[in-house]
Amino acid sequence: MASWETLLAFATLTLLVAYFPGPALLYTAAQTIAHGKKAGLMAMLGIHLGCYLHVFAAAFGLSAVFKHVPELYLAVKLAGAFYLVWLGIGMIRSRIGAPEQTARPAKTVRRALVDSFIVEVLNPKVALFFIALLPQFVDPAGSLPVWAQLLILGVIVNFAFSSADLVTVFGATVVMKTMKASRAGFAFGRWLGGSLMIGLGVKLAVDKG
Repeated sequence: MASWETLLAFATLTLLVAYFPGPALLYTAAQTIAHGKKAGLMAMLGIHLGCYLHVFAAAFGLSAVFKHVPELYLAVKLAGAFYLVWLGIGMIRSRIGAPEQTARPAKTVRRALVDSFIVEVLNPKVALFFIALLPQFVDPAGSLPVWAQLLILGVIVNFAFSSADLVTVFGATVVMKTMKASRAGFAFGRWLGGSLMIGLGVKLAVDKG
């Protein structure tokens, strides 16, 4: 592995990136505000599991295909953007229950897990992020093979990202509890969550690179 100084720089950069407000944090907040804490936690888990596909792809060189086949990158990016917009519209149009209803249907919670996994997998920018960041902190002459070093660093980054998502879920839960005090506030929470989803989808679609 790299030197302790390099690993310290890696840890610092990872935490800065993880806790800087970005699409993943906004997505997790949207799921939590719209569907509650359990759905938010499932969204966090779905993102975490989906991220492992990008970690493995980076470790074994599969992510590089996005750099050499821009058409594939664009296709995956647009698919992910469309899926986010579709989720946002569905969230806004979903039936509003009673404000005092605290329990979320098991189907909604499971759906948050599946949706989040798909959203993460269909975000090629995550793949490019890993192949841009991780190799900077690998020691080719180290005792571990390069792929193993990439894998270890990727797992560390993923857990750092998930810790930020967890903080977001609990923060958004406070907002959600305030909103559900009234039917109007509960409806606004769904609208806000759906709007965040749609906005993230549009941003992903129009962003260059």
